[in-house]
Amino acid sequence: MMRVVAFDRLGTAELDAWHAMHTGNPALDSPYFHPGFAAAVHASGRAVRVAVAADGALVPHHREGRTLRPVGWPGADFQGPVLAAGTAFRPLDLLGGGAAAYAFDHLLDGTPGFEPWVISRRPSPYLDVTGGLDGYLGRASRSGKDNMAQARRRANKTAREHGELRFEADSTDAASLARVIELKRAQYAATGAQDYFAEPDRVRLLESLLRTRDGSFGGVLSTLHAGPRLLAAHFGLRAGGVLHWWFPVYDPEFARLSPGWMLLRELVAAAPALGVTRIDLGRGEDEYKRRAKTGETQVCQGVVTRNPVRRAAASAATRARTFVRTVRSRTRQ
Repeated sequence: MMRVVAFDRLGTAELDAWHAMHTGNPALDSPYFHPGFAAAVHASGRAVRVAVAADGALVPHHREGRTLRPVGWPGADFQGPVLAAGTAFRPLDLLGGGAAAYAFDHLLDGTPGFEPWVISRRPSPYLDVTGGLDGYLGRASRSGKDNMAQARRRANKTAREHGELRFEADSTDAASLARVIELKRAQYAATGAQDYFAEPDRVRLLESLLRTRDGSFGGVLSTLHAGPRLLAAHFGLRAGGVLHWWFPVYDPEFARLSPGWMLLRELVAAAPALGVTRIDLGRGEDEYKRRAKTGETQVCQGVVTRNPVRRAAASAATRARTFVRTVRSRTRQ
């Protein structure tokens, strides 16, 4: 059993250890493992608790009834304990104080101790952008090269027809972020997806992250305008050399021009100036991710529990979601 404390009650030594484990364990280089992410989530109004092991391992999480969920759920695209490289971990130690389960849906594959609790795995693509656009093109698939070339041609056409293109890699404009959220909510409504921003604390989270500029962690808002019109934008997280692609949007009126690809091309080109060497696209089999990726990692879905009935129910739900995704994918082909 682990000691559990509120995030804002962690001591300086524990926060220093968290920073050290994040920078010292290459597997944890995602911004979601940075203490700044947990701090921003907690400050947004959603309480973050941290399970602290005797050896210093940390597991930031939320508690919903008797179920524990990774910090930032359901918006966290990488999950798991924060621990030193090579350290063992006992997931069942999380269950105590009335907690009956630790449910995860983006657990980093290979996280120590979790294999018995994994129900399924899905790919999480990424772009190796070392060397910027030239470096990326040297590693990209034929499809990735073709789409980037097409994005360049469409950018030229857009500039002729709609006004000079203006790209800003790291904007701090609050109005542009509000427009990103507005477009994303419209996209959720149009597709029938659950509205992530229906919860006000999630809007506050992005607003807080936009203002976070501590050098090692923060939000990154990238925008692409044609004249006065916002064509496409993206809000993501940055830690060190890793940028996580989180909330991409585009103006539906410009859909035929594939503005998302134009934005991604500009961001890849700007990567060296930003100090970014990898862009994580997050879990999913979206067509643009398949075309753009240079590689992928695996993230796991499952539940840590002593209750076999709960585990069986989670397994059945996962199989049902997999079936629905397969049917939809075949329908689109």
